[in-house]
Amino acid sequence: MFSNLFTRRAFGTRIAALFPGLGLAAAALPSSAEAQGEGGVKKLNIDGKPADKGFITPLIVHNSVIYIAGIGAHSHNKAEFPKDITNHTKSVMEGVKISVETGGGTMDSILQLTVFLASINDYDGMNGVFKTYFPNGGPARTTVAVANLPGDSLVEINCTAAVVRK
Repeated sequence: MFSNLFTRRAFGTRIAALFPGLGLAAAALPSSAEAQGEGGVKKLNIDGKPADKGFITPLIVHNSVIYIAGIGAHSHNKAEFPKDITNHTKSVMEGVKISVETGGGTMDSILQLTVFLASINDYDGMNGVFKTYFPNGGPARTTVAVANLPGDSLVEINCTAAVVRK
């Protein structure tokens, strides 16, 4: 009598009966990807609105990580200001701060930055401004000197950050 309850066929039949119910329950709940949008990826402009269909997206949020495209001194600030590393770094760091906050992070939630300098001679000047934005310690960072930057910028920064508020 009990041998029929514990055969492989009987066990398989009982387990198989559970799967359709589980599939319906999972299908009824929205996935986190659906909650975030198509594919779980939010492509945003600097104002936090859906980005245009351009080939560069300024801000992407996916799986609670914020990805910020390279921000140069004139990326979001079209005002004229002196062409020195202090002013350019302040402009870029303000752009980074705005972008990270738009994505739901803070300066302390920045995980990694890449800094591009038009001249390695500006390294100390950039660091002087940079450290004022990270009083609690900075993120992981790479700094490289490049031949030239778009918009005649002296510095450009891209980064990733964690979402800390929704």
